[in-house]
Amino acid sequence: MTSKNFIHSIAAELNLNTHQVQAAADLLEQGATIPFIARYRKEATGSLDEVAVTDVRDRLNQLKELADRRDTILKSLEKNGHLTDALKQKVLAADTLAALEDLYLPYRPKRRTRAVIAREKGLEPLAQTLFEQSGTSPETAAKAFIDPEKNVESAADALAGARDIIAEWVNENEAARSALRELFFTRGVIKSWVAADKEEEGAKYRDYFDWQEPVSAIPSHRLLAIRRGESEDILHFRIQPDAEQALGILDGLFITGAGEDAEQVREAIRDGYKRLLANAMETEARIQAKKRADAEAIRVFAENLRQLLLAPPLGAKRVMAIDPGFRTGCKLVCLDEQAKLLHTDTIYPHMSEKQAEAEKIKVRDLCETYAIAAAAVGNGTAGRETEAFIRAIDFRTPPQVVMVNESGA
Repeated sequence: MTSKNFIHSIAAELNLNTHQVQAAADLLEQGATIPFIARYRKEATGSLDEVAVTDVRDRLNQLKELADRRDTILKSLEKNGHLTDALKQKVLAADTLAALEDLYLPYRPKRRTRAVIAREKGLEPLAQTLFEQSGTSPETAAKAFIDPEKNVESAADALAGARDIIAEWVNENEAARSALRELFFTRGVIKSWVAADKEEEGAKYRDYFDWQEPVSAIPSHRLLAIRRGESEDILHFRIQPDAEQALGILDGLFITGAGEDAEQVREAIRDGYKRLLANAMETEARIQAKKRADAEAIRVFAENLRQLLLAPPLGAKRVMAIDPGFRTGCKLVCLDEQAKLLHTDTIYPHMSEKQAEAEKIKVRDLCETYAIAAAAVGNGTAGRETEAFIRAIDFRTPPQVVMVNESGA
């Protein structure tokens, strides 16, 4: 897909005009930042905001990554003599990295797997015979492949090697991987448990010592907490669907007979699922769940920040601001409507009851003297205690009392 195709594709996906996407892409290519584009290049992008420009950037990167990987795969297939017109069309039509990798998997240069070793022993024709499930006797067919020189000592050895090859075929089948990927993403269950002898050390993760719930429904904070527990060697967790449901899908795809050869295929399917497919699909499910949890966490943080930044201002009022503390006392200032400093002081309301009563009188007098309409109390150390102290004062005209976030102070 060319860059021009990218622009049209992104415009259609994001419901934008092509000239908006093209302008944003050009500015990003030139090194412009997202805030700069959104604030100072509105006339070029048709007033795209930060969110829209970010979506354009992310999708552009995804499509470029997909195109680069597609080119690499096509070159590898052609170099190794695997590329056919039909396969090329499938590779060109693949619209996700997962689909692309599924297509490439059967042709990817392999390390010495059990299936590769079985092929070296000449057992692929036996695997093909069994896989056809035409009613052939496995024992009879396997006897023809006994060869001590190739370390195939018996019919059982030959059948074991043939099953290894079939298991790899099952693992590399595009339809099987697509169906199981969907099953893991939608029906997978996340199960967590505590590591051996980590109960005391990992007390803060106690809720997840024996936990399970659908991965499609788990809240982001819970998944991220479980992942933190795993990274700290406190927890283990797995993501798996019901095994019988997964095997039922595979049986439906590959079991076509009812004889002994079909039972060999069934056994290979179970081995392939347990040893190969389940692990691969769980890895993808972990990555997908992490991406979703991160996106949700960012959305929640952004919404909280939005609410904080958009909180209505207090307005032009006289304010008493208090920086709370225990031993060092509470620093206090009084400000007028234009934030001009009127008075500074330090009070010690948390030393003793007698001292607290004296400080209540001082604060009440200051509020009356300077016509204080609101008291702002920092939310740091002693914040709640100081807030309670202010609220307990017997004012003639009680000021509005507000806890203020001290982050960044």
